[in-house]
Amino acid sequence: MATANNMTIEVVQDSDAESPRKWDNLGVMVCAHRRYTLGDEDGLSQVVAFIKEHVSETSLENIGFDEGDLPSIEKALLLSGKAVVIPLHLYDHSGITMSTSPFHCQWDSGQVGFIYVSKEAVLKEFGWKQMSPKRTLQVAQTLNSEVVVYDQYLQGDVWGFRVNADGEDSDSCWGFYGSDPVTNGILEHLSDEAKKMVKAGQYARVYQ
Repeated sequence: MATANNMTIEVVQDSDAESPRKWDNLGVMVCAHRRYTLGDEDGLSQVVAFIKEHVSETSLENIGFDEGDLPSIEKALLLSGKAVVIPLHLYDHSGITMSTSPFHCQWDSGQVGFIYVSKEAVLKEFGWKQMSPKRTLQVAQTLNSEVVVYDQYLQGDVWGFRVNADGEDSDSCWGFYGSDPVTNGILEHLSDEAKKMVKAGQYARVYQ
């Protein structure tokens, strides 16, 4: 039941959610798709500028660098050796979903881009003096977490809540990424009584 002690709680799909790529992210997401606008708005210009700063013109000529071709850009970025780079894969079937791992269905999925961060930015962000395999893995996990949140946004898996007490709307808040109200941050904004109800599953889910 969604009502207890004259209190009703609804977990409502947020139809006006903000793209997490507008946040202050560690990574830069670069994507290209003929039907969807994906990734960071200035991701392409950022990565091309980074490549030209760190890879010589001769090296770029040798690999046939084409700044309008995403595979060519990724190849040049890896050639620089100055960034942590993770491929991005998109599955497009009755909606879209993104992952850092390939999808099993080869017909409706494929690589759509990559997410990267310069090693210089990593050292500054974490206060490290140098990279190591363990630290590179930690950075990769951070980038993957950014992709998970962005995927939630792409799938419409962003939520808010409404609380009605004694017949009147008493509280609401929006912009929680992930469907589980126990873990997505909603609990932190609820009264003690409302928290107990949510933990007990006493809420209604509303799709928009």
